[in-house]
This record gives sequence, structure tokens and C-alpha cells, in this order.
Amino acid sequence: MPLLKRIGFFLIGVSIGIVFLAYFFREKRAEFCYLPNCRTLKTIRTQDVVNYSPKMQQLIDNNTVTLEQIDSVLTFGDVNFSKSDIARKRDTKGEKCSTYYIDGNINNKPIELVVENCDTVAEIAQITIK
Repeated sequence: MPLLKRIGFFLIGVSIGIVFLAYFFREKRAEFCYLPNCRTLKTIRTQDVVNYSPKMQQLIDNNTVTLEQIDSVLTFGDVNFSKSDIARKRDTKGEKCSTYYIDGNINNKPIELVVENCDTVAEIAQITIK
């Protein structure tokens, strides 16, 4: 079989495969998180329970910060790993908790979100405007 014919068949197969994969991954809303920043943010967002500290709850109740803005920071923010305290061992209660500092923007103002992430619970501890 000539080389040009082989390349043609290859391109037809690849194009059918791409259409097939695009259709199924669009329906599943699959997210590919391979980098540490993306994996950390996805772990926090997909926790069973996300709590807010009393200080954060007061800001939410006063409409100073909305849940959508916090979710936006947890989706598009940057984790400051040099400042974060990543727990590698379990504490006396048997839980493995880490504290992450996440930089982001709310209303075009730079902010820093402090999140305490344990095995099954994440707590949004505080927000600081830089």
C-alpha cells in the first residue's frame, strides 16, 4: 500500500477518535489535574464537607464575600506551597491535616485565602486582602 494511502487512513481514524473522545469527555465534564496546584485545589473543592470559620461566616452573612467568589478562588487560585504547611503524618486524633495559602482575586483585588484541609473536611479559615 502506498505511503500516501496509509497516511490518509491514519488521519481518518484519528479524526473519528477525536470526535468520539470529545463527545464523551464533554458529557462527563472530565478534568485532568496533573500539576500539584490543580490537584490541591480540586481536593479542597471535592471534600465531603466544606466548613467556614465563624469569622468567614460573618463575612458571608454581611455580603462582603460571596460563596461564588470563594469558589472562584478555589478554582482559579494559585497555592503558595512555600508558605503552606503540608502535613505528611497523622496527628493524635488520627487525622491528616494541611494548611494551604491560596492567592487569588476578588473584584480585581488580590486576596489570600487560608484553608485547613483534613482527610474528609476542609475549613475556610480566613481571607486577607493584600
